[in-house]
Amino acid sequence: MRALAHPARLAILEQLGTDGPATATECAEVAGLSPSACSYHLRALAKWGLVEETEGSDRRERRWRVLTPIVIGDHDGPRRPDVVAAEHALTAEILNRSTARVLGWLDASDDEPREWHDVQLVSSRNIVASAAELAAVLAEIDTLLTPLLASNRRDEAPEDARLVHVHLSAVPKVGA
Repeated sequence: MRALAHPARLAILEQLGTDGPATATECAEVAGLSPSACSYHLRALAKWGLVEETEGSDRRERRWRVLTPIVIGDHDGPRRPDVVAAEHALTAEILNRSTARVLGWLDASDDEPREWHDVQLVSSRNIVASAAELAAVLAEIDTLLTPLLASNRRDEAPEDARLVHVHLSAVPKVGA
């Protein structure tokens, strides 16, 4: 998890998950790395089972694809302190990237069409729910979002569709 907290590796995983298979050179553009450095990171991600070379890749033009989404907090028992620290580092980097996207929208939103102003949402709410109720709500949200995932709609999205960042955190309040 600590290795995944590297901003370039998250950018690579995001690129592959959004746009589909890509070369190290294509990933390097979004990760801000040289193609050789990006290739190193892709091999590391492959070692951890997060990406793989696509079929038909040759040595000159290796294409990589993402294998699985990152799941944070999927653990059964007590965790070692180093695992807790790694999970915190990864979560912090994901939250930083998400916050940067929201703030980027706010900075650029004056130049955006009204229709996008009308549908954007930044919200913070407190709910009262049991663990089972929260699990059910999150499962419903996942069911609604899954068909719209960029990886599921690359070739069939409406002409006026845009890539939209959706961030959701649902955590119990500490001490409440």
